[in-house]
Amino acid sequence: MPTISEFFGIVILMFYGDHAPPHFHARYGDDEALIRISPAGVLAGHLPPRALSLVIEWAQIHQKQLMEDWNNAANNKKLQKIPPLQ
Repeated sequence: MPTISEFFGIVILMFYGDHAPPHFHARYGDDEALIRISPAGVLAGHLPPRALSLVIEWAQIHQKQLMEDWNNAANNKKLQKIPPLQ
């Protein structure tokens, strides 16, 4: 599963050929959540509140790039790195 971004100890990953709806995986320490791309929100799992807030903020900023990576993953194309939250 490729890492597409990292910030503040949070790792953002996306699987090739993953199930709908469009989403990505966010890991922080021992916690992991599946985050829907649009509208940004938790599909499954858990992150601490502060980490989740940062992930949602990042996802809202990079929604277009996330959908491009989702489509690339669905078509077995290379995923692009997405800038971290500053």
